[in-house]
Amino acid sequence: MKTKAVLTQTEVASILAAARAEAQNNGWAVTIVVSDDGGHPLALERLDGCAPIGAYIATEKARSAAIGRRETKGYEDMVNGGRTAFVSAPIVTALEGGVPVIVDGQVIGAVGVSGVTATQDAQIAKAGVAALS
Repeated sequence: MKTKAVLTQTEVASILAAARAEAQNNGWAVTIVVSDDGGHPLALERLDGCAPIGAYIATEKARSAAIGRRETKGYEDMVNGGRTAFVSAPIVTALEGGVPVIVDGQVIGAVGVSGVTATQDAQIAKAGVAALS
């Protein structure tokens, strides 16, 4: 039986620290959220200057990345592996962005960032995910 991988608090802290450093090095005031594979926030940090709605948007980006990637993988497994069922995720918004954390082909979380352009928030989120390598 394969053990399900999860993000530990140490890994969450590493992701958040690396994402924060990337944002601060570039002078970007952002909201950063790390979520588990179900889109539930594990950590949220708002740097100075964030818009009040930044926390909500970053959370939704992380949720969309985690659940969206998990559902896509579930669909691929269903088609490619002959499975006949998979669980549909509840309420995934249309917000784009967020970077999934994938270990051994399994989505174990995601990082969402708000407050800068799409390219910049992806750069911050990818820096956070890279901290696990």
